[in-house]
Amino acid sequence: MELVSAKTILARPKDDSWFGNDYNMNLYRGCCHGCIYCDSRSECYGVEDFGRVRLKRNALQILEGELQKKKRKGVVGVGAMSDTYNPFEKEMKVTRGALKLLDQYGFGLALDTKSTLVLRDIDLIEQISRKSCANVKITITSADDSLSKVIEPHAPASSERFRAIRELSRAGIFTGVLFTPMLPYITDTEENVTAMVRLAHENGARFIFPMFGVTLRQNQRDYYYKKLDRHFPGLSQKYRNVFRSNYFCGSPQTKKLRSLFQVECKTYGLIFRMRDIIAAYKETKPRVGQLSFFDRI
Repeated sequence: MELVSAKTILARPKDDSWFGNDYNMNLYRGCCHGCIYCDSRSECYGVEDFGRVRLKRNALQILEGELQKKKRKGVVGVGAMSDTYNPFEKEMKVTRGALKLLDQYGFGLALDTKSTLVLRDIDLIEQISRKSCANVKITITSADDSLSKVIEPHAPASSERFRAIRELSRAGIFTGVLFTPMLPYITDTEENVTAMVRLAHENGARFIFPMFGVTLRQNQRDYYYKKLDRHFPGLSQKYRNVFRSNYFCGSPQTKKLRSLFQVECKTYGLIFRMRDIIAAYKETKPRVGQLSFFDRI
């Protein structure tokens, strides 16, 4: 495992709108899931050779020092830039060490992942949720395993991720689906939307949060179009004609799909608005002060 230098591990987000995060934490740099749509590949983030995973040197020592100094406890977001449960984590156990520190110092957890390795740490996540608050978001973009293996080639199949949601939910952990992004002309179908909501419900998810489109910029746009040319011949040209150089490429069916999505969520009793998700997982530990909420639906 290659080590890279790091001065800090915790960072303050511009606001706490994304699942109520007070801090963000990335222990690794890069990600090897190979998702064709990953915005973290964009050059603005400055991560060269994004598909190569590197561990931040002395990550746990730096993290503990920062946690000790924080006067304000809060929720630490994990896995936004790179999946903290990459294949190397199975041996390195740095993420597990970080969860122990969050629990020790009384911080909450908001975890993003596509990996079933998260099941290894159910015990620690459950401990954190009892003392503070915690939520786990598993990204799933397609209900179809064969399609998920095309657009997320090195991540577990969608069905495996749904099973992970089931196990986390059975452990009493506030768990849900990140249905983001929704790829125009690929996953933005009524069949996929209804199946995703149904499977989320059947596997015990408390919420499902969508994004009706995909973000493209800089080198990530070029990378995405190359993958479209390989797996969906002719589609990259359609993107160029429809979206041109837009950063956000929204599904042409957004209005219809949003309406369908909301109806399905209400049918199954799933939370889908950001403000409601934040309130639900924090309800057992009210936070002092004003929360900054937003509603993307």
